Amino acid sequence: MTEVSARIDYDGDGIEESTLPPAPWSAITSWLADARQRQADCGDVPEPDALALATIDETGQPHVRTVLMRYLETDGPGFYTNLESRKGLDLQASSAVAASLTWQAMYRAIRFVGRAEPLPPEVVEPYFASRPWGSRISAWTSLQSQPVASRDELETTYATYAARWPDDGKPDDVPVPPFWGGYRIVCEEVELWGGRKNRLHDRLVYVRAAAGGLDAAASWRIERRQP
Repeated sequence: MTEVSARIDYDGDGIEESTLPPAPWSAITSWLADARQRQADCGDVPEPDALALATIDETGQPHVRTVLMRYLETDGPGFYTNLESRKGLDLQASSAVAASLTWQAMYRAIRFVGRAEPLPPEVVEPYFASRPWGSRISAWTSLQSQPVASRDELETTYATYAARWPDDGKPDDVPVPPFWGGYRIVCEEVELWGGRKNRLHDRLVYVRAAAGGLDAAASWRIERRQP
């Protein structure tokens, strides 16, 4: 029998309904700012923008992986990817998606449930240009999720693209791959989770009540769910 790890009682601050804004936007941005500041001060929240992303393939099989949330506007959180990757193919089969930001050291998490929509080129292209040169070359190098014979093959392909588009220090020195883009999540639910003692955690969920952005009070109602 596998040894059970030590149990930890979650001693978080929890969530009080009276402190919640009527729409989730300011709660999301406030908690994210807290996580980034915690990492800067304590170093125990690595990659505060790390987003666990779940998709469903054409057979109904779920897949989950961690991406970086590099888009966050009132129309939803988002991420960028190779459109021919496992997640890209899944989203072609089904736009249903779920994602979560988890900050274990703070006993906090935010969960998003909804559907994915492609980000337009006018959003994707400036973001791609803002990436470090090496990351832009890697976007061309990696046929994401496909098998590769060896690490050497990957490095050789990288070197080929690096020679084609050398680092000139310009944002347009590497073109955007035609198979690369981004998605935003049009949220139907946004859950704030706060860890509490005795596993009596707080779960406050914004449930969509009408069309509108994450900042539109009339678009959301709040309910408490049992832990």
